[in-house]
Amino acid sequence: MTTAIVLGGGISGLAAAHRLGRAGVRVTLLEASPQLGGLGTFFAREGRSVERFYHCVMPTDEHLLPLLEELGLRESIMWKPTTMGMVVEGKRYPFNTAIDLIRFTPLSFLRRIRFGVMSLLLRRLGRGKDLDNIRIGDWLRGLYGDVIWKRMLIPMLGSKFGARFGDVPALYVWQRLGREKNVATRGYPAGGYESIIDGLRASIEATGADVRTEAKVSALSADGAGVRVTLASGEEITADWAVSTLPLPTLRDVADDTLAPKLPTVSLEYQGVVNVLFFLRKRLDGHYWAPVIDSGTEFDGVIEMSELSGQHDGLHLVYVMHYCNRESELFQDTDEAIAQRWTEQLLATYPDRITADDVAEVRVFRAPFVEPIYPLGYSAVQPADEITGTRLLLATTTQVYPEVTSWNSSTGVAGRVVDRLLARDRDRTAGGNRPEKARTEELSA
Repeated sequence: MTTAIVLGGGISGLAAAHRLGRAGVRVTLLEASPQLGGLGTFFAREGRSVERFYHCVMPTDEHLLPLLEELGLRESIMWKPTTMGMVVEGKRYPFNTAIDLIRFTPLSFLRRIRFGVMSLLLRRLGRGKDLDNIRIGDWLRGLYGDVIWKRMLIPMLGSKFGARFGDVPALYVWQRLGREKNVATRGYPAGGYESIIDGLRASIEATGADVRTEAKVSALSADGAGVRVTLASGEEITADWAVSTLPLPTLRDVADDTLAPKLPTVSLEYQGVVNVLFFLRKRLDGHYWAPVIDSGTEFDGVIEMSELSGQHDGLHLVYVMHYCNRESELFQDTDEAIAQRWTEQLLATYPDRITADDVAEVRVFRAPFVEPIYPLGYSAVQPADEITGTRLLLATTTQVYPEVTSWNSSTGVAGRVVDRLLARDRDRTAGGNRPEKARTEELSA
C-alpha cells in the first residue's frame, strides 16, 4: 500500500489526508499543536465550542462545499443574509445601499458617486488586464482618484497587507472583491467549525490513518525514493510521499541540508493577526463586518459573528482584529494589556450600544502566519506544487494565489496537490519501481 505523511493539521492538511485516505493511501497526519484545525481551532465554553478566529462559508465556495457534501455536513450550513457597516473617525455608518452611500459624509457627494460606480464596475474593469504586474496602488488610485485612495482605500487595504500593501498585485484584490460584497449571504455550520474538523478526522481515521497531535517535526528529508520525518521526540517515520502544509519559513527550518536547497527560493513576508473575541450582553449595530478607519483604535475591523452564528448562551460574539507582523510590538504584547486597551476602544466606538457592564468576557488570540504578502508579478515566481527530484509536495498559502486565502481556496489547493500525487504514484507503480521494503530500508540506512 502507498504511504504518505501529511505535515500540518489545518484545513489543507485535513482535506489532503481525507482525499488521500479515500484513494487508498495509508496516511500519517502530524500536527504540532494539541488541536487540529489550524485557524479553525476552537475552545469550549458553556458546553459549546467557539472559534478562536472568525470564519464563514460562502455560496460560491466551489471547493469547500463539495468536501462538506462528502462528510454529510453540507445540509448543516445555516445561510443568512449579512450586511456591512463602516466606522470612520469614530462615526458609524451602514454601508449597503445607494441611500447609505449618499449619506456617507466622509466623502464629498461627487466622490461618493465615484466610489459607488467604481466599486460596481471594478470586476469588469479588471478583466483582460495583466493585474499580476500592476500595483494595487497604481490601479486603484487611477480608478478612484487620490482622495478616495488616501481617505478610504489606504486605511482599509493597509490594515490587511501592512506597510507594503501598495505593492501587492492588483490581481489579488480583484479576486477578493469577487468573493466579498457589502450585502451577502454567508453560511455557518450548525455545529460550529468543530463539526467540520471532527468530521474530517473521523473520515481520515476510518481509512486506517494515524492522526497525531502534539507531534512536532524537527527534521525532514525527501528525495526520489521517499521521505523521512523526525519528530521532536526522536521518532522517525518514513513514507513514499509527503504533503507539507507548513508555512515556507517553518518548512525551511526543518528541512535537512540535502532538501533545503531544493525548496522554493521565493521570499514572502507574512502578516499575522491579533484577534480579540468579546462576549457581549448587548448587540452592536448588527452588521456582520465593519472596517474601522481613523477612529483611534488599534483594531481595524469589527465582526459581529452572532449575526451569522447566533448567540452563545445569550451572549453576542464580536471579533475585532489587527493584521501585523509576528515580530511587531503589538503581536508581542501581553493578552492582558491588549484586552484592556481594546475593551476601552470598543466601548468608545459604540458608546450608545454598550457599557463596561455589558462586556461579559474577553479572549485574546494570535496567529503568526495568516496572510502572505505577495510581491508584484508573483505568478512568475509562485512555487510549484512539488519539489523537483523528491516526493515532497506543497499545499500551502503560497499555492493559493490569486485566490483569496480561505478554507475554500486551501481545500482547492489540497485537492489539486493530492491529484498530482496520485498521478505520480500511478506512474511510479506502472514503472515497476523497487518494492516498498527496499525503499524503506534505504531511507533508514
